[in-house]
Amino acid sequence: MPANPAQPRADVAGLTLGAIGVVYGAIGTSPLYAFREALAQAAGGGIVRSEILGVLSLALWALIIVVTVKYVLFLTRADNRGEGGVLSLMALANRATRGAWPLVLLLGAAGAALFFGDAIITPALSVLSAVEGLGTVPGLNDVMSEPLTLGLTAGILLGLFSIQSRGTARVARLFGPVCAVWFLAIAGLGIWHIADAPQILLAFDPGYAVTFLAGHGVAGLFVLGAVFLTVTGAEALIADLGHFGRLPIQLGWLGFVWPALTLNYLGQGAFALSALHAAQAAGRPFANADWFFLMAPDALRAPLVILATLATIIASQAVITGAYSLSQQAIALGLLPRLTIRRTSADKIGQIYMPVVNWLLLAGVMLLVFAFRSSSAMAAAYGIAVTGTMVVTTCLAFVIVWRAWGWPVWGSALFIAPFLVLDLVFFGANFLRVSEGGWVPLLVAAVVGLVILTWMRGRRTVLRRGGEQSVPIDELARVLANRPPAIVDGVAVFLTQDPASAPSALLHNLKHNKALHRKNILLWVVTEEDPHVPVRERLEVRGVDEHFVRATLHYGYMDEVDLPSDLARGPSLLSAPGGTSFYVGRNAIRRSARPLLPAWMTTLYTFLHRNAADPTAFFGIPANRVVELGSLVEI
Repeated sequence: MPANPAQPRADVAGLTLGAIGVVYGAIGTSPLYAFREALAQAAGGGIVRSEILGVLSLALWALIIVVTVKYVLFLTRADNRGEGGVLSLMALANRATRGAWPLVLLLGAAGAALFFGDAIITPALSVLSAVEGLGTVPGLNDVMSEPLTLGLTAGILLGLFSIQSRGTARVARLFGPVCAVWFLAIAGLGIWHIADAPQILLAFDPGYAVTFLAGHGVAGLFVLGAVFLTVTGAEALIADLGHFGRLPIQLGWLGFVWPALTLNYLGQGAFALSALHAAQAAGRPFANADWFFLMAPDALRAPLVILATLATIIASQAVITGAYSLSQQAIALGLLPRLTIRRTSADKIGQIYMPVVNWLLLAGVMLLVFAFRSSSAMAAAYGIAVTGTMVVTTCLAFVIVWRAWGWPVWGSALFIAPFLVLDLVFFGANFLRVSEGGWVPLLVAAVVGLVILTWMRGRRTVLRRGGEQSVPIDELARVLANRPPAIVDGVAVFLTQDPASAPSALLHNLKHNKALHRKNILLWVVTEEDPHVPVRERLEVRGVDEHFVRATLHYGYMDEVDLPSDLARGPSLLSAPGGTSFYVGRNAIRRSARPLLPAWMTTLYTFLHRNAADPTAFFGIPANRVVELGSLVEI
């Protein structure tokens, strides 16, 4: 439930602690590798003091502008009735434009596709970077070979994905406390090392960032792409808005997470400056290092690695859960075919498990781990998906500010332009590293995007073909009233996507069984562009004649669908002798002699359609009350 000013302080505190564990897991593990990778990109001609200050200044101001101003202070207010995330923004923008702008749907689909690219990289990069920290523990330097590092990483990830089917409600209670300890630990390390070189505080001067970029040309853009690693995970701030609410998310960032991250990055920079001065004094070359783990004293190095591993597991869990949630929304909004969704908690609707999504993510994560073999090699692949999603989010925010909030177009453009320019600069900087691994999330996004495009076009084509062969229900009712068939007791519920036409299952039933139920309900299930529809407002009923009734059930894209329960709320809708049966049409797809789609798209759509989850389970219909009748559709 979103927090509101009237909520007790204890509720806000609990939600804030939960947000620290779930929302900030990914961005909270960025110190493991972000500063190291950014400094590595600046090391072409040797690292000097101004470069350390410049890189750190870029990181600090990225946190200020991108995360604090754009996400925490602005985008948490651009919510769709309490829900956030790229698809929620798409739904809100689509409603504000009355569905007249195909670009809004295209942006939402692109954002969803890019998210899945991010979802396979976050677990792989974060867990691998934590396990690599074992190599900095005294006594384990020679033991931690690459095969052992990869094996431990694979074992942790396999275990994490394997327990998803059991639900995470119990374990999730530990997320907040563990992450709170994590942020306190990294803040403490930062404070301890700032004293090594107090001049590191000069990095708050944005002049160092500007001077660095101006003096490094194209190399500065590569550094900027690596600096973006400090803000990866910012999308979670709005994606989990509905679970925690605006106030706890803002309090968690402004009062705890942001100060902890800032202190740690300052500590890493001061530690690097101190090491640079020591190397110069000794006359030896200065080398980039794993600054995060080396900040800890030898005796605390192993506990820090364990804590970092726990933090990265939590960050990975948040991304996995986000992938389930996004997939569920995409299915409800018609972007993806139905997939099996299992509820893992009786009292928490957000606790779901999707087997297909889970194992596809695991396969992608494992491929990345063994293909790149180190967090440094993988870092180049991370930024493109995240920056691409941020560009999409900013474009949708422009539509919302203009059309939903009613700002003038020039005011909306002036407000959004600085954010969009910054996002495009970051995207361009990361795009320079496509050949180093940036192609991975683009490939994943392209595959997901192709599936979305094929499913949407295929569904529209099937509906259009079905409409050409349909019979208006009003006309059918008149014909049956004049020449009534045999009437049998019971209620027949026919699922349809066109309430004006007779469903094919009804026509097949009349043709083969020569009978009509005493009451026939033509049920249309509509997914609204709101996250939730109140239970009392879901059902809409209109009579046709004594035997036929049109019924519409309205659901939000975050609601759990339960057709029997929601239909039963209608006055005497299902109360008739003979019981209730649900008739579901099961179409077989075949390529037409005059095809409406390209051959490859028809083949892919046929595969998706054939392997979509059973509609009875998706709609919450008991299996023993379902009758399936098939028909052939040529496209």
